[in-house]
Amino acid sequence: MVPAWAGALAGLVAGAVALGVAQLVAGLLNPAAFPVVAVGNVVVDNTPAWLKEFAISTFGSNDKTVLIAGVLVVLALVAAAIGVLALRRLRYGLVGLGVFGVVGIAAVVTRPGAGALDVVPTLVGVGVGAWALTWLLARAVGESYGDAGAASYDPSASDASLDASSDASAWDPAASGPTAAGTSVSASPTPAPATAAATGASGGLPSGEGPSSEAPKASEAFEAERPAVMRAGAELYTFDRRRLLGGVAGGVVAAGVATLVGRGLAGSQEADSARVAIALPKPTVPVKPLPQGVDFGIKGLSPFVTKNQDFYRVDTALIVPRVDPQQWTLRIHGMVDRSIELTYADLLKRPLTEEYVTLTCVSNEVGGEYIGNARWLGARMADLLREAGLQPGADMLLSTSDDGFTAGTPVDVVMDGRDALFAIAMNGQVLPVEHGFPVRQVVPGLYGYVSATKWVVDLKVTRFDQDEAYWTPRGWSAKGPIKTESRIDVPKAGASLTAGRTAIAGVAWAQHTGIDAVEVRVDRGEWRQAKLAQVPGPDTWRQWSLEWDATPGQHTIEVRATDAAGHTQTEQQAPPAPDGASGWHSIQVKVA
Repeated sequence: MVPAWAGALAGLVAGAVALGVAQLVAGLLNPAAFPVVAVGNVVVDNTPAWLKEFAISTFGSNDKTVLIAGVLVVLALVAAAIGVLALRRLRYGLVGLGVFGVVGIAAVVTRPGAGALDVVPTLVGVGVGAWALTWLLARAVGESYGDAGAASYDPSASDASLDASSDASAWDPAASGPTAAGTSVSASPTPAPATAAATGASGGLPSGEGPSSEAPKASEAFEAERPAVMRAGAELYTFDRRRLLGGVAGGVVAAGVATLVGRGLAGSQEADSARVAIALPKPTVPVKPLPQGVDFGIKGLSPFVTKNQDFYRVDTALIVPRVDPQQWTLRIHGMVDRSIELTYADLLKRPLTEEYVTLTCVSNEVGGEYIGNARWLGARMADLLREAGLQPGADMLLSTSDDGFTAGTPVDVVMDGRDALFAIAMNGQVLPVEHGFPVRQVVPGLYGYVSATKWVVDLKVTRFDQDEAYWTPRGWSAKGPIKTESRIDVPKAGASLTAGRTAIAGVAWAQHTGIDAVEVRVDRGEWRQAKLAQVPGPDTWRQWSLEWDATPGQHTIEVRATDAAGHTQTEQQAPPAPDGASGWHSIQVKVA
């Protein structure tokens, strides 16, 4: 019989070919229409809060890579199962591929902004995959492979049952065409033995009734030359391992080439080339020079300004949206006196403000790394809203990303005088693609899930009791003010230190409130005031440091901050969901 591994291998390769071709077509039409990404986005959209937090805390910024890998593993298992089913009946395999395609199409068409052409990559991929599966199985079992299936015979049948239904002439290697059993096999290149009895060893003649001793030798020679022959229903199939593996190799190459070309085509659509051509205008309100002493320069301490390449990224986009700035528009509508629609060129001509603002993700654990400080350049959101004319009762700004993500920002926060921006630049450079190019929101004092929409294209002025943003129905708080927190950067948790004077240092934040004090204690001893670095305003994090005379032994170091409103961060530990983590950051070190 054809072994199950052959079917599984054929299914795997056919699935790889299907995905490779789908990626190629998606690269030509729309990278977001690649079914693997579409299915991954559906998984992200339906992930419960606890699982999201587990993924982020476990895999960090690699959570998307792990998700895609998981989807691919599941697809590989399904493809292998489809191949095994196709061994029994080809139609089973084709139906399985059809279901495969339906799932992919459903995921694609339910994405925001999906068009009719977005189903084409999946359709073409499934069609080519079906052809590849049929072709590979035909190579494995012979060109006569059809809907009977190569594994449909009863593998428990004995040789005797085979002998009972056919005589020795059915195995005549000199014969070509129909045999005595009414089946068709290809002629063997090995010459036929002189007598029918010469086939007795393989034809099932009773023991002891064989011909002379030379006959078994001729039969053995034939057995060594010919492939294994399987009986399938009313047909005899030849399992040809070599032809199958040759087809598999060709399929792997085809899938790999299609995947690489598809990724290359998608990459060619990236907005980097457009970014290079943009000349940033000078800010109407330039940032004030940083005061002396904003950065202690301690090794291992987070610098005051986070480099673009080091800035954290947490979002729902499995593929970074590639938005052409020449095609980008921002629509402001809803509960306003007049709707506004801006192009990228319009935005560059507006008065622009530059300011340092620290952003924090609500998924940040106590002591976590999902926080960064940068210099942002953009148009003030409040100015545009005043031009549109806010209507009474409006309390929510529902912003929408190019990929369909939404965030709900309180109107009063944006309008209270803080530098809430439609940002176009980050640390003196045009906004990086992965951080929202061409335009993103930056709102001091709010967690990113309710304020920092990347690739923003729409702003609806509405009410919290009328609309919900992406994360709210998934169990997160509708409004996300940042909690007062602090973190120990130096020494690292678990570090081995040398006894003597050493620095304890870190950062603390309470965006748009400001940090007034940081305290540190060792082994639950007395709280000691840490030295604070200078800051340009209340919207950034603040470095702190303390000199400690370390003594030999195991030690526990804790930190807490007090903001400018007099609120000291709570000791009570709370997870990120539903409105941000809380608690004192604590580490353990060993001193020798």
